[in-house]
Amino acid sequence: MKFLLVSDLHYELRQYDWLHSVAADFDTVVIAGDHLDIVSVVPVRAQRVVVLNHLKRLNIETRVLTSSGNHDLDGRNSAGEKTARWMSEVRRAGIPCDGDRLDIQGAMVSICPWWDGPFAREEIGRQLAADADRRTGPWIWVYHAPPSNSPTSWAGKRHYGDDALVEWIDRFQPDGVLCGHIHQSPFRKEGSWVDRLGSTWVFNAGKQIGPVPAHIVFDSDTGLVSWHSLAGSEYVDLSAPPSDCQPREWTALSQ
Repeated sequence: MKFLLVSDLHYELRQYDWLHSVAADFDTVVIAGDHLDIVSVVPVRAQRVVVLNHLKRLNIETRVLTSSGNHDLDGRNSAGEKTARWMSEVRRAGIPCDGDRLDIQGAMVSICPWWDGPFAREEIGRQLAADADRRTGPWIWVYHAPPSNSPTSWAGKRHYGDDALVEWIDRFQPDGVLCGHIHQSPFRKEGSWVDRLGSTWVFNAGKQIGPVPAHIVFDSDTGLVSWHSLAGSEYVDLSAPPSDCQPREWTALSQ
């Protein structure tokens, strides 16, 4: 099985077009939040309509999973915290999203929303605890923010990760967390697109300009995960020991 991870497209429609061009090559496409761009001249309401249409098309071309990010917030929950209300439209279109759990070829996937306050954060904790009780095999999370104090949350001068995620990873020990949010991490010294917290792999493709988003390819047949961007291509081997999560140049593999 092959699946693709991108995030932080931020209403860059050329990058959605690229997803359509490659969707058939993958069993699953994961978009880990921040579809919209709150600083765009295009109103958020119009952005939602366009992005939802892209997601519907992608879901015909392959399986699509997506979570919300901080740019996707367009409403408030009962506690007055900001929430991505339009994700309910994504779900009605048959696309798994915030709060959903599904099984893909023996692996359980939990998709978490962006949280803007303690009420939503506690809801995510309950979601993960409930899903943990159903775990029988590999467990993957889709969660927009990377963990704090990780190369995947390094922006060049400081970390901008999620402390709650670190606690949940320590408690539940998922096999992998698919993130985004911190655009610069893979492109900065001391940053990275991959990290390992105990037995948990963490991935953040980052964000780049142009028609092709920075992206990560997972290949269960080879056990390799590769990152592709304007900065080049690298890979890690999921069978590596816990002490080894250092990426290697993709060219080294091809040789």
